[in-house]
Amino acid sequence: MNEPSSVNELADSLRRDLDRYSEGEKLPSSRALVERHQVSPVTVSRAIALLVSEGLVVARPGAGVFRAPRAAPGGGAARPGDLSWQEVALSAEVGTANPGVGGLLTTLTVPPPDVIDLNGGYPHSSLLPERTLAAALARAGRRPGAWGRPPVDGLTELRAWFARDIGGPGGSLSAAEVLVTAGGQSALTTALRSLVAPGAPVLVESPTYPGTLAVARAAGLRPVPVPVDADGVRTDLLAEAFEATRARAFVCQPLFQNPTGVVLSARRRAEVLRIARAAGAFVIEDDFARRLVHADSAALPPPLAAQDPDGVVVHVRSLTKAASPSLRVAALTARGPALERLRAVQVVDSFFVPRPLQEATLELVGDPGWARHLRTLAAELRDRREAAVAALRRGLPGLLGPAVPTGGYHLWLRLPDGVDEAAVAAAALRAGVGVTPGRPYFAAEPPGPHLRLSYAAAESAAQVAEGVERLRRACTEDGA
Repeated sequence: MNEPSSVNELADSLRRDLDRYSEGEKLPSSRALVERHQVSPVTVSRAIALLVSEGLVVARPGAGVFRAPRAAPGGGAARPGDLSWQEVALSAEVGTANPGVGGLLTTLTVPPPDVIDLNGGYPHSSLLPERTLAAALARAGRRPGAWGRPPVDGLTELRAWFARDIGGPGGSLSAAEVLVTAGGQSALTTALRSLVAPGAPVLVESPTYPGTLAVARAAGLRPVPVPVDADGVRTDLLAEAFEATRARAFVCQPLFQNPTGVVLSARRRAEVLRIARAAGAFVIEDDFARRLVHADSAALPPPLAAQDPDGVVVHVRSLTKAASPSLRVAALTARGPALERLRAVQVVDSFFVPRPLQEATLELVGDPGWARHLRTLAAELRDRREAAVAALRRGLPGLLGPAVPTGGYHLWLRLPDGVDEAAVAAAALRAGVGVTPGRPYFAAEPPGPHLRLSYAAAESAAQVAEGVERLRRACTEDGA
């Protein structure tokens, strides 16, 4: 039986059964439905999604699926409109192509309760400082003027904190060179739209974070890949790419790069700055993993921005990963006329970041609990990494590379040539574990099949190990 038929048949069966449940009553778990109807977890997930879209059930992540309140008498269903005109409208103009957010959505989607999440882009709720955040938010709400309009660039005190945090004790940055943005993704969007003209090329690492590719394409830019090896971006190829394309920006993640986890070597750090300066181009440094260092990591190199007196580096520093997906607060730093361009684009896009969030951020980073949280997070990420690596070495030793990153929250797995990574990911989902295919991480054709395995979104180190075991079974099923 094909998957669409299975989904529709299961949805029909669930609709017939709904009258047995009162409003708000919980339906059987996904695992129970899999066993009862002899279908895959994917089929169950899609059937439930169909019922959610019809307003028949309500899905609550972590709690389950519940019978939705019945519609009021006489409400009726609205006549479906004719949306076919949009196919023409969305194709008629140049530069309105879909940015391609499939890879990005994969890391943002909450899986069904019975699926172990090894593709999520944020740490599990148990790894977040929720009590410290709640206390910080409560204190922030009582600050004088907390609900008033903030300065467009951000609160001066918060900009000064980011300047010290990024520039280091030497004070290479000032508060005047910092803009507060609504998270790292917003900062990336502002940087690319400010510094690169529509239709122009922008250099990106290969592979790279799908959000970077999505932002570039949505802005009408042409991402040009520059390969990464064990020491970071290949600077010989970077120089050739600048010469061939005349690009004016290069986007990189020098620290625990997503998805490879590599750290840009000391020699190449200097080379990246020299090459970009000679090309008259900017380096957009996405420093997303600075607070995702593991407890056993060596000392971290400073950000490129701290070693750049010439305004080559535009730096992005977010607190979201380590604090909460809903604390959308980040910093965007630049020097010279570029800063004015960034400020102008940000004002047009969002006016300013809500002041209560900025005040709460100040309360959070000033709380002694913040430093304790970062130490706990570092230890927990190390434990989850070790659990994932040990399980891979037991069951799938050929997929793990020689170097294991001691920061970030993911491992980059190389599948054998000829293996269909999408089929492996689908088999993994049927086995009860979510992993991410590698294709969305490449701006051009990939050199081979990959999977990205994220261990931060799982509930525990033990669950990470169980997830890898489910992946092993899926790989065996698919012949990988």
